[in-house]
Amino acid sequence: MPDIDIDFADRNKVLDIIKHVPASLDGKDKHKTGVYCHEIPVNPLTGFASIPYDEAEERGYFKIDFLNVSMYEKITSEKELIRLLAVEPLWDLLTQKEFCDLIFHVNGYHNLIARLKPKSIEELAMFLALLRPGKKHLVPVVDEKGFEAIKDEIWVKTEDTYSFKKSHAIAYAHAIVVQMNKICEDVSIAFS
Repeated sequence: MPDIDIDFADRNKVLDIIKHVPASLDGKDKHKTGVYCHEIPVNPLTGFASIPYDEAEERGYFKIDFLNVSMYEKITSEKELIRLLAVEPLWDLLTQKEFCDLIFHVNGYHNLIARLKPKSIEELAMFLALLRPGKKHLVPVVDEKGFEAIKDEIWVKTEDTYSFKKSHAIAYAHAIVVQMNKICEDVSIAFS
């Protein structure tokens, strides 16, 4: 079954207006982001789905993850989002610690991103995938031979440890480009 994540500046604004049932981890504890927008058995004591999300998927229930991505709070319209996404970012800014620390998903990884120097959405997505436990073993390879050396293996699903799906990594790389361009635009406006 596909895995759908939807990013929101504030997920609660949407959840307040749609009928949904929060997913559960084990039948009683709430899943952090997952919801069902269709009928599913509910635990009357918690109000969460009474079937754990992994078992619910096996039974044909469809969970959607509604995620808070606070960087979208500064985006005022779809038009602005598209405009910011269409601009090639200043990739070298990711090698600057102060800038890197402002960017979600890469803050705290300045040393690694400065060494690897992603220069495209695809390379940034691979960088994000490298940060997950299932792909950390590829860091020395990309460090020595570049992103080309890992482009196939980075997206192979691992069962034993957590790794990013290519679709998620590409989506987050696009969001990072929007955030990078928004920061640059805001600084430009402030100094003009």
